[in-house]
Amino acid sequence: MLNIRKVDHVGLRVRDKDRSIAFYRGLGFEVMADVGFDQGHPVIMRHASGVVLNLLGPANTEDGVNVLMDVGEKYPGYTHVALEIESIDDAKALFAEKGIQITGSFSFKGMNAIFIRDPDRNVIELDQHDCKTADPAGYEAHP
Repeated sequence: MLNIRKVDHVGLRVRDKDRSIAFYRGLGFEVMADVGFDQGHPVIMRHASGVVLNLLGPANTEDGVNVLMDVGEKYPGYTHVALEIESIDDAKALFAEKGIQITGSFSFKGMNAIFIRDPDRNVIELDQHDCKTADPAGYEAHP
């Protein structure tokens, strides 16, 4: 068995550094360092919760197949990052204030989840556990 202690960071390739930094700052992340975005190295962002993102850049194609969990085609690779949050209602209010669209949701055995996309359409799942309103039959709505 490998003794994994935690997720160290999540790496995301992005097109526009400033747009992506602004998006993740809106979720509470702060820039820790830019170690050479234009040379393909990350902008390192950290949330007070300890979650670390590496925004890698720059993407060198305009459009291509991204792995998205809420489309019919299912390609191998990254599908999403899931972050546990305290309140789905608070998250919904924040996203409404910032104009961030909720792209999906489901409830399953004590967990409610909503999905959003960053500016490069990377999927972010936000989970609230032990919800009194969770629907055990609701997993069918999962993207």
